[in-house]
Amino acid sequence: MKRILIALPLVALVAACGKTGGAGGGGSSSDIHIVGSSTVYPFTKAVAEQFMRANAGINVTVESTGTGAGMKLFCAGVGGKFPDIEDASRAIKKSEYDTCVQNGVKQIIEVPVGIDGLTIIEANNGPAMNLTQADIYKALAANPFGKGPNKAQTWKDVNPSLPAVKIRVLGPPPTSGTRDSLADLYLTKGCDTDPAMKALAKSNEDQHKAICTKIREDGAYVEAGENDNLVVQKVSADAGTLGVLGFSYLADNADKVRAVQIAGVAPSEETIANLSYPGARKLYVYLKGEHLAVKPKLRDFVAQYSKMWSKGGPLERVGLVPFAGADADAAAKQATDLKALDPSGLK
Repeated sequence: MKRILIALPLVALVAACGKTGGAGGGGSSSDIHIVGSSTVYPFTKAVAEQFMRANAGINVTVESTGTGAGMKLFCAGVGGKFPDIEDASRAIKKSEYDTCVQNGVKQIIEVPVGIDGLTIIEANNGPAMNLTQADIYKALAANPFGKGPNKAQTWKDVNPSLPAVKIRVLGPPPTSGTRDSLADLYLTKGCDTDPAMKALAKSNEDQHKAICTKIREDGAYVEAGENDNLVVQKVSADAGTLGVLGFSYLADNADKVRAVQIAGVAPSEETIANLSYPGARKLYVYLKGEHLAVKPKLRDFVAQYSKMWSKGGPLERVGLVPFAGADADAAAKQATDLKALDPSGLK
């Protein structure tokens, strides 16, 4: 787990984190505590560093816990013991929203911050793979198309046009939003290339989800934790191994790894921004309205984010793909309005 902390005496840090507010309060400390996605982490970290330079005396803690684990912490309650902000590489789920409300977190504010590409990587001396979403599904699914346990050992077993390279993919654990994105953007899309599976989604949603998103557990897929830099290191050291991570990590490690094309499309700022790359996904931060009421600097933190996410801005330089057009306008407006989330459209 990654964490950035401004220097602060241990006693003072414990005291600040231990303060609790009353009902509806966010604690008396002005410090900001952020948890969540490893993909969003480097962007929020950059904003936090700039924010602390401009706001002497305010400590911003950013922890890379994974989206799912971060949501559990974020939704656990209101007050100084609980995070103020959640970084997320996917939208909040209805079940998570309901947990938040049950624990008194009733004013959830969603701010989209940019776009990322969920990237499949290989070593620069790898086999130069070009996969489809169906190839990825057939390689990683526990029970491809509901026809029995996955017995594919090489990529050639999945698709005769692919090399006879052993299937070994390093990817995120179930607590990660990147794992959810892998399921949504690659596995489910690959599964639904079968008309019977697409029909099953309408007749039996739970069965469809199980068949389309459950990943095999025989070693072909290796849960590599939340450390994306470690994934890069392991993939670069093994020409046959693939990895799953966000576009920003690919951009930072082009000397070691390269992208696997998906249906002939490579991830780039252009293909992610125009959504032609199949792995393109929106990234978010979530705030607690209850904390915003007693920590006005949270509004300033989001304003700092919006200053840095534009085209040509500091976050683009560390790998975030900026919104364009109407999406950019909507994100800028929400960063100012901080309107509470309407849960009616959540899944």
